[in-house]
Amino acid sequence: MYAINCRHFDGYKPCSKSEDCSENCPHFEVAGCRILLVHLGAMGAVLRSTSLLPAIRRKYAKAHITWVTKPHCKPLLSNVSMIDEVITTNREDLDSINGIDFDVALVIDKSREAIGIAHSLNPGQWFGFKMNPINGGIIPATEAATRLWELGLNNNKKFFENRDSENRLVHTALELGSYQNDEYIVDFSGPEKAVIESRRDQWGAPHRPIVGINTGCADVIRYKRMPVELQRKLIIELLKYTDARIVLLGGPGDKTRNEQIAYGLDVVSSPVTAGTRDGMCSVAACDIVFSGDSLGMHMAIGMKKWVVPWFGPTCAHEIELFGRGRKVLSMASCSPCWKRECNKAVMCYDQVIIEDAIEGIKEGIKWTQNKYSSSKPPLLEMPY
Repeated sequence: MYAINCRHFDGYKPCSKSEDCSENCPHFEVAGCRILLVHLGAMGAVLRSTSLLPAIRRKYAKAHITWVTKPHCKPLLSNVSMIDEVITTNREDLDSINGIDFDVALVIDKSREAIGIAHSLNPGQWFGFKMNPINGGIIPATEAATRLWELGLNNNKKFFENRDSENRLVHTALELGSYQNDEYIVDFSGPEKAVIESRRDQWGAPHRPIVGINTGCADVIRYKRMPVELQRKLIIELLKYTDARIVLLGGPGDKTRNEQIAYGLDVVSSPVTAGTRDGMCSVAACDIVFSGDSLGMHMAIGMKKWVVPWFGPTCAHEIELFGRGRKVLSMASCSPCWKRECNKAVMCYDQVIIEDAIEGIKEGIKWTQNKYSSSKPPLLEMPY
């Protein structure tokens, strides 16, 4: 008897778990409900939403989870075993799930595109955000999402009254039960782990911690990116206090910036043009990561690094470090603001106290030394 009711069954060929597509397969598992999770972007937020997966699995036993996201976000979800299928917003991908009856939709994005995708698939239940059919405005799908929705409409509530992390807020909005502070889920393939090991060997030395400086961010709020001069100042001061190996991290748009930052300094420039997964390998090779509120920060949090993020335009309280890091806040009186454009003579990054960042990194070095007693730290310590 073919296992057409197994949650791994696709009817085209045996799944990757076995060559025996029958109920005798040791991996046979009767499919529970079908979950449609829609989170299209931004990249850091998508990675953060992997922390929802354990709670989804607790609430919906043996569920089959289909995650819809933007094509450029798909690499972030590679190798995450709690997701059964990752679908992009490409028309061909969406067509491939058009005939599936989804029992539950979890719509995280407050966007018409995300809501429209869920609406086209006509799920049985709906949590998160929906659209007002009269005027197209975004509204809570259930009462539980009202607080998160209101925070987006009221700056005073978002910036000053709210103290909850975005992890907790989204968890509550999706009605996923008691909040258990679940961590992000990041994992690597065997070849990727070999790359990480190789970079650790190249960059570090026994008992010498590796400090990653994530220099870039997306252009949506480009003021989360420290200027070259300030990055160099941080590194110069840091080299006075520690023998840690300093590695510059970033994405394709940071190649020239990193060359400018590295000029004349004893630092390593990591490869930044080989794609998202390769960038994740570079972050994984570090012990400590200093970053703005960006994808690199979320990567480091997900990989259980000691993270020292600085905050200016965005809300520090929305980020959960899980006890592994120290937040550095700009002294700007207008912070946070979430503005995409700013013409102030003195910017929020100019008002970050570099000494606070250095202290946070030094704490991370002590944390690393206490955490690892062997000459070389283990590659990764993942919760799942």
